[in-house]
Amino acid sequence: MNAAAAGSPALDAASIHARFASRFGRPGRLYRAPGRVNIIGEHTDYNDGFVLPTNTALYTWVAAAPRNDDTVCAHSVRFDETARFGLAGLAPGGAPAWAEYVKGVAATLIAQGVALRGADLLIDGELPLGGGLSSSASLEAAVAVALLGCAKAEMAPMKLALACQRAEHDYAGVPCGIMDQAVIIACPQNHAMMLDCRSLEPDFNRLPDDLCLLVVDSGVRHQLSDGGYRQRREECDFALDWLAAREPGVASFRDVDLGMLQRHAKELDPAPLRRARHAVSETRRVLAAVDALQRNDPVALGAILDASHASLRDDFMVSCRELDFLVETAQATRGVFGARMVGGGFGGCMVALVDPAEQDRVQSRIAAAYRAYAGRDPWRHVVTPAPPAGLVAE
Repeated sequence: MNAAAAGSPALDAASIHARFASRFGRPGRLYRAPGRVNIIGEHTDYNDGFVLPTNTALYTWVAAAPRNDDTVCAHSVRFDETARFGLAGLAPGGAPAWAEYVKGVAATLIAQGVALRGADLLIDGELPLGGGLSSSASLEAAVAVALLGCAKAEMAPMKLALACQRAEHDYAGVPCGIMDQAVIIACPQNHAMMLDCRSLEPDFNRLPDDLCLLVVDSGVRHQLSDGGYRQRREECDFALDWLAAREPGVASFRDVDLGMLQRHAKELDPAPLRRARHAVSETRRVLAAVDALQRNDPVALGAILDASHASLRDDFMVSCRELDFLVETAQATRGVFGARMVGGGFGGCMVALVDPAEQDRVQSRIAAAYRAYAGRDPWRHVVTPAPPAGLVAE
């Protein structure tokens, strides 16, 4: 199923336990958090819209054991680096980028009143980094449940998701929305979560048994902290403030419709107008997608994915030529109902809704076309239902 892996090979509990014992000289308990695939609802979470993500069985793994002091010793297998920090007086900066996420999670849990204790952590993962499948939120969630486990503490899922989001804001410098952390921590297996990002109320929708989502990686890497993501947020905020000053009752893009935007199209600067148009239309696409899922109508759902990509490409301008090529190739391939880029953009992956009976042929067709176009065999993954973040039962 997978080729030219952009992430790590599939991991197993036994090998992670063995590496932990070899490094730390004692056994640990094993925790993991899945990757996220957003079916629809891109760049709507921080605009108080709706999103419709699900989880897939590509994991960040953390083996952990408590210590008798207040030190966290975290080793990343992927980066072959070890970071140490005390739990007192935590502040951003001074650690490798991956370790800032670990430190940030510890700091936000302490700020929430959790009596953490020191811990040894061994971290590994299968998700492609920067691929749009939320490797960062998966890392945050896996570390969070591991630290809670070492402290013998618990936290309500949405409260924990908000703590992880705060860690990403404060320690990674990424002003992300709540979608990734919420679905990874709270969504049951075999479900998609329609999350109202204004009220934080989730609605879990069981996925059809024959739903087939194919993820293909462009190989183009992005860093959301590089500025493009922040700029899009700022442009959305500018457009919303501009509209709120002129339209009574506008508190978020949930209160805006396309007709309102059209009335102001000649007055509002072009870039903020486009960003607003995407936020408004994408939120409505989420509601239409939920209806299509509930009716098990892949043709309707595929058309919604196609429209989402066009909006992300033209109005939000977060696609790239490699992603556009993958999406256009998929859309022209028999057995594909629809396709779009997935994740924050500027690179990463495409997701396509595929007829299960055509899955192998579709993969081969897209891989061959991309190989001829980009000179590399793209990593592929068929979404497999996964449980939320937590302790691995053994």
